[in-house]
Amino acid sequence: MPLRYLALGDSYTIGEDVPAGQRWPMQLVDKLRRTGMVIDDPQIVAVTGWTTDELSNGMDQAEFVPGYDLVTLLIGVNNQYRGRHAEAYRGEFRDLLLRAITLAGKRPGRVVVVSIPDWGVTPFGHKSGRDRQQIAHELDTFNAIARDEALHAGASFVNITGISRDHADLVASDGLHPSGAQYVLWTESMIPVVRKALLG
Repeated sequence: MPLRYLALGDSYTIGEDVPAGQRWPMQLVDKLRRTGMVIDDPQIVAVTGWTTDELSNGMDQAEFVPGYDLVTLLIGVNNQYRGRHAEAYRGEFRDLLLRAITLAGKRPGRVVVVSIPDWGVTPFGHKSGRDRQQIAHELDTFNAIARDEALHAGASFVNITGISRDHADLVASDGLHPSGAQYVLWTESMIPVVRKALLG
């Protein structure tokens, strides 16, 4: 049977402003297939603009078949953008992570949390009039929480935030979201962790 993959998130997971084939979940599947893995196209539950609570509500409406072989979770940028507190993020993220683990057949090792990229370094961020150092600091705080919760639960964590900062020029036409080329770099950093999760 092909492996089944569920991707949970927001605009980054849905690949806002890039063709469907350039979304990082799709690129991840393509790379896994090249290594010989038989895996279905990802089921994506993600909408641009979603916060943690909105993802939770979206999951309430989605149709799942638990026992996914891989679940990825990338969420939180809109919590930061809207000025929500980090501790509120912690509780809501923890709940989402527990749901992700349940959907992975109660196998935390099959869940991979992906860090939030830094939107402050993008052309949109430069024009936003907001303090880009503060954006970076707040995102680092959110990502530390996500990493802490992931490792405490037995899930994996992949940090792509540095890639977003080092390759701020690789953006889509909206000047905010990553381009397909930046998502290539994301997936390259994810592959070793995802393969370990699937083969472990």
